[in-house]
Parts: sequence; C-alpha cells; structure tokens
Amino acid sequence: MRFSILGSGSSGNAALLVTENARVLVDAGFSARKLGQLLAAAGESLERVDAIFLTHEHGDHAAGLEGLKKFPHIRVFANEPTRRAVQGGLGHRPDWQVFQTGARFVFRDLQVESFAVPHDAQEPVGFRFTHGHDGDLLAPRRSLAWLTDLGHAPQNIRECIRECDVVVVESNHCSELLKADTKRPWSLKQRIAGRHGHLSNEAARELLATVASPRWRHIYLTHLSRDCNTRAAVELALAELRLALSACEFSVVAPGESTPWYDLA
Repeated sequence: MRFSILGSGSSGNAALLVTENARVLVDAGFSARKLGQLLAAAGESLERVDAIFLTHEHGDHAAGLEGLKKFPHIRVFANEPTRRAVQGGLGHRPDWQVFQTGARFVFRDLQVESFAVPHDAQEPVGFRFTHGHDGDLLAPRRSLAWLTDLGHAPQNIRECIRECDVVVVESNHCSELLKADTKRPWSLKQRIAGRHGHLSNEAARELLATVASPRWRHIYLTHLSRDCNTRAAVELALAELRLALSACEFSVVAPGESTPWYDLA
C-alpha cells in the first residue's frame, strides 16, 4: 500500500491510495480537470481510479464530483447525509456506495473503517484504511488514518489512530494568527476555533502527544490555513513532540503542495 497527498487546504483536498487491486481517492476537492492534472503528476489518471471516499460534503472535499460524470466507473463511498447533500448540487448521479457511519467494510483488498468526527457538516467522518494481514511477510498489515476537518478529538478518535502506521491529521491554524487575522469576522473565527471547526496547531499537538503510539511511522500535518498558519508555526508547535517520537517521521503539507509517494510496505 502506498499513498500520496495530491493537495490539502481550504482550496481543495484529495489523496490517492494505491494497493495491488485498488486505486482510491480520499476526497475530491478539486475540479475534475485539476484532479486529472494532479494525478498525472503522480503518474496516475482518473481512468484508473476505482473509487472515491468522501469525508463530508464541503466543496473543498467534494467539488470534483460534478466533473466526474465522464468517469461513471468510479464508485463514490459516503454516508447517507453526505450523499444527499452532495447529490443535491450535481447534474448527474454517481455510482453511490452508501455506508453507515462507524461501519467496517471491504473494498477489493482494502479494509475500510469509518468513524464520526466533530465538524460543522451533515455527518462528517474520518477513515482508517488497512491492507495486508498480521504475520504475512509478503503483505504485512499496514494501516493509514485520515483525519481532517474536526474541532476536537473525542476518545474514539484517539483509539482509532493508536494502531495505525501513518496518521494524516489537520493542523489548520495557529491560534494567535487566527486571533490577529483581519480578513475574517469574529463569528467566523469563533466557528473555526470552535468544537465543530478545525484543529489548531496546539490541538493537533495535544492529540498526538496524548496518544503517542510507538507504532506510528509517519505523521502528516495537513489542511493548513493560508492566512492563519505557516509551516514554521506548525513545526514550532510540534518541536518537542518530534523529539519524543524520534522514530516517527513528520511532514508538514502546505497549501498547494503534493507529497511524494509513501510506501507503507
């Protein structure tokens, strides 16, 4: 299993996860044309994508679905509230695969687990993707958690990421930069910083520090605000944690960046 973050931030979010038998997008928050360009840069294409797993209906996670009517083979996995919210803005009907939040299911050679996250959307979720089996030398069990767009992290989320090899988690804003921002009204700042908004750098650090799993091999900090965060602010907030988790790699994914392929084998 390997994956690449194609883009992350308020202008769009998408990642590609590839196994021997599946190619899936986690969110599709760019136009179909832009998704095609990002995939091409990663050596892939929309023609080869088998499915999309949607976390929620906001445009920076689901905007690409309207342009994907040219690719009817792509299955779209979402819970019913998310499906309903997205379908209302589409001119075609994708091949929806509806699951219950909290469900565990299999798609080809991927085991998928969904879990609820607190965010101001209809019924937002995170995902844990697992491939392989314990004791299998050729295909050992590896797991990746996808955790963005949440205002706080309840205990169920902490337990869900504990046994993963890779964790993708948002570090959306620096609290001080958000307070000082002059572009956003007070009400929007309150929403962003609220319990159904986005994780700050400090909240992301607290989440990771309280779990601090020895199994973690790589942490990706994503969904950075262009105006209210910087790479330097994220790295400063996580400096002590990085020392404590010296065996784990950390990557900060700034807006407009893609990541190199990461192999979980």
